[in-house]
Amino acid sequence: MTDWLKKAIFYEIYPQSFYDSNGDGIGDIPGISEKLAYIRELGCNAVWINPCFESPFADAGYDITNYYQVAPRYGTNEDLRKLFRKVHEMNMHVLLDLVPGHTSVRHPWFLESMKAEKNMYTDRYVWTDSCMKQMETVRGIAGTLRGISQRDGTCGVNCFSTQPALNYGFARVDDPSWQQPVDAPGPQATKAELKRIMKFWLNMGCDGFRVDMAGSLVKNEDDGKTETVKIWQEIRHEMDAEFPEAVLVSEWGKPEVAVRAGFHMDFFLHFGTTHYMDLFRNGERFFSADGNGNAADFIATYEQNADAIGTDGLMCLPSGNHDMIRLARTLDTVQMKLAFAFIYSFPGAPFLYYGDEIGMRYVEGLTSVEGGYERTGSRSPMQWDKSTNAGFSSAPPDKLYIALDPDSSRPDAATQMEQHDSLYTTVKTLIAVRQKHSALQNCAGIRFLFAEKKSCPLVYERYDENEKILVILNPSGKVQSCPIPESIAGEIIYRYGEKPVVENNRVLTAPCSACFIRRIC
Repeated sequence: MTDWLKKAIFYEIYPQSFYDSNGDGIGDIPGISEKLAYIRELGCNAVWINPCFESPFADAGYDITNYYQVAPRYGTNEDLRKLFRKVHEMNMHVLLDLVPGHTSVRHPWFLESMKAEKNMYTDRYVWTDSCMKQMETVRGIAGTLRGISQRDGTCGVNCFSTQPALNYGFARVDDPSWQQPVDAPGPQATKAELKRIMKFWLNMGCDGFRVDMAGSLVKNEDDGKTETVKIWQEIRHEMDAEFPEAVLVSEWGKPEVAVRAGFHMDFFLHFGTTHYMDLFRNGERFFSADGNGNAADFIATYEQNADAIGTDGLMCLPSGNHDMIRLARTLDTVQMKLAFAFIYSFPGAPFLYYGDEIGMRYVEGLTSVEGGYERTGSRSPMQWDKSTNAGFSSAPPDKLYIALDPDSSRPDAATQMEQHDSLYTTVKTLIAVRQKHSALQNCAGIRFLFAEKKSCPLVYERYDENEKILVILNPSGKVQSCPIPESIAGEIIYRYGEKPVVENNRVLTAPCSACFIRRIC
């Protein structure tokens, strides 16, 4: 495990919406540099920056036209280099967002691939040999483009129709007239280019990558993703040799596969079978005052994955991200404080989505911006203070990338930083407690003592060779109790609400409470 990752606490930055340094209404890289002190003061020591490369922004930068160039609206490559240097001077680390599975339809590679005459990019994307052929039976293809050029063929896409799938080959070749195996020249050239892109930015100073749709590379694969796993294992092997401190984080949602593929971490995601959404966002979520939520399925899945990956990797627990509805849409301030008590006492590397530390709201009813659709309301500008445009930008309001939360009572960082009981202060305190105690950190163990369906509290123990910390969480609005097999005596290192008590071999927990109790090994 890379040393810096063992204590990493990440802050996700959506660059368009974070801080606008030049008054054009769009956040930028110099703006991120200006606000690094805020992130460090909060306690986060690593950042993940969503895509910042050249793009027509049909999908907010996940449709790239040049992997080697920062988008002009964000600044220059030199601005990014300066950001890397400043991050490292502050003893922090930074991940870039890597999109390996597809490009923009405007990428020069794709424009060349559309030509009828064969060239070096003809096999860079997944094309059939006839525009009459579809791809309905091809696993890993979300849709197709047809009749778009002189080339006689249909091109597969990974997500939106603006995102043609790069060709890493087929695990199972059903039609050899156009489907290429993974060792064919076209797929091999694509893989080689991916390595060059990664090495370019690692040499520039970035500390690794969060990889978008990491399992999407090879087509016609089963759930085991054997061939895609081989690609990432090869890349990880080369990274370890040349950049041993670099980190790979996957958007995969299957830790047992992703870690085997060579990723240091995988995300709990809002899709798939992790039951992450059962915690904070589903109707019968665990962090709910009614006490009918369920954390048991999430924990059962977590334990299965933890057994599968062992000590080879981590699982990332995010407060949210640019693809999810904001935490504040489903939780009130008290429930968010309790949710953060869970996030910052849980194993793995936690990720904080910008603005969640102040409870930024989901902005309802916004027209889609750059492919955001329902996600647009979670991508509104960071609310720094009570000045013009909440301190995000000096541009006229109608020039902002996305409209601000219009509510006059919207939360802001400056106000909450001055309040001892604010959500910001709670998050900052929890991060400090986590970093002070080794048993709460990323690689320490966990043992669940009480985690029943539709029942509170949730009780678990974090531990390492130095200490044991008992965590007791009751998000419900009433007193809850559970049997506990051992004493809860020890030093209380964090508490929200009233402290728990023991009666008749049961622990009684106050409504809406959290308590961390340290016990020396």
